[in-house]
Amino acid sequence: MQNIEEIYKKYAKIVYKYVFCLTGNKDVTEEIVQETFLVAVKDINKFRCDCKISTWLCQISKYIWYKRLKKEKRLKEVSLEEIKDNIQFEETLEEKLYKKEIKFKILKQVQKLDKEAKDVMYLRLLGNFKFKEIAQIMGKSVDWAKVTFFRGKKKIKEGLNDEK
Repeated sequence: MQNIEEIYKKYAKIVYKYVFCLTGNKDVTEEIVQETFLVAVKDINKFRCDCKISTWLCQISKYIWYKRLKKEKRLKEVSLEEIKDNIQFEETLEEKLYKKEIKFKILKQVQKLDKEAKDVMYLRLLGNFKFKEIAQIMGKSVDWAKVTFFRGKKKIKEGLNDEK
């Protein structure tokens, strides 16, 4: 077993990316990552080695995030304003409104997906994770991550076509 400092150096970035995909907030993400490693230090002897350490850490962070959501009694929604702020080039007002409408429709369709597909879509689209990283976080195979992503994309497209 590696010591906790080595584990932190090796996996902190992965856990941060994962948590940021869940929260969309830098400050909240940093808090959850810190709490994740505190729990990991406390419970390192409970790690059964039946999954990768990164998967275990991401599961801890997900539990902390859900516990926090439950406590706050609210569900996280992705702010369309945050997405809009990431657009780097000048657009006409009509283009901005159209893109905002499309993004809203896409996010609405993502919310209709099952839990695992939704997580994969967020990790891939908002977190820019590679399929290999997604597979590692979710404790599944790379092929599973790819198939889940492409099936999710297909369902989103079908949902968008149904709205027309």
